[in-house]
Amino acid sequence: MSTSPWFVTRPDAAPRPAVRVYCFPHAGGNAKSFLGWQADLAGEAEIVGVCHPGRGHRFREAPLERVPDLADGAAEAIAGTDRPFLLFGHSFGAVLAFEVARRLGPSADLRHLVASGCSAPALLPTRRVVETARLDGPAFTEAVGFFGGLPPEVVADEALQELLLPHLRSDFRTVAGYTYRPSAPLDVPVTLINGSDDPHVDAAALEPWARESVHPPVLHQVPGGHFYFEDAPGLVTDVLRPLVRAVDQGSAHRGEHVEVV
Repeated sequence: MSTSPWFVTRPDAAPRPAVRVYCFPHAGGNAKSFLGWQADLAGEAEIVGVCHPGRGHRFREAPLERVPDLADGAAEAIAGTDRPFLLFGHSFGAVLAFEVARRLGPSADLRHLVASGCSAPALLPTRRVVETARLDGPAFTEAVGFFGGLPPEVVADEALQELLLPHLRSDFRTVAGYTYRPSAPLDVPVTLINGSDDPHVDAAALEPWARESVHPPVLHQVPGGHFYFEDAPGLVTDVLRPLVRAVDQGSAHRGEHVEVV
């Protein structure tokens, strides 16, 4: 495993599993939050959180504030992998994972892209994200509440907001500055996961994902809102497990559209 500062892993992960899953956090998220999924995939895949400059253990580094710069750095780090891998991203992380997949291209060991809670890149940034990114203070906190994921104690305490929300605000501004550029579709399968009660991403927002891969996307509609997996991580790991096994067997899923309700 590379010692790149881009990566965080659990030290007790099974030695040299056949497949890696690189996980990109949502706006304001922590790369380490994915490591709790390792137990569900023990012996089958290594969960690797992707940590941006200026975040987590990289807090002393200058942050990167443009999606292309983040994607360039992450893709360069991942390109040195020594085994096949999947990319998983949630919300902002899914946009970043998509751009990383574009940069890695068909020569990499990338076998699958899993995009969670994210409108098709061609529709981004949404008007709500752009408007939210312009706000500060309580107005920003109130607007972010639409997406969910903020603990009640943070919503109620302005001092906590000033301590904990700068990264979230910065990420919203990064997403608001994203510019989608048409390109050839990916030559890897794409799986989508979306909460059935997600107020930010509906069926119409998912449809243009079909243009981003030469393979029809597979959609898993799961119960919950935008952060459906917070109390039910199995909703993600149950999707990842068969994809990991297919990669391990040398036959990744490529095609049929499936909806899980």
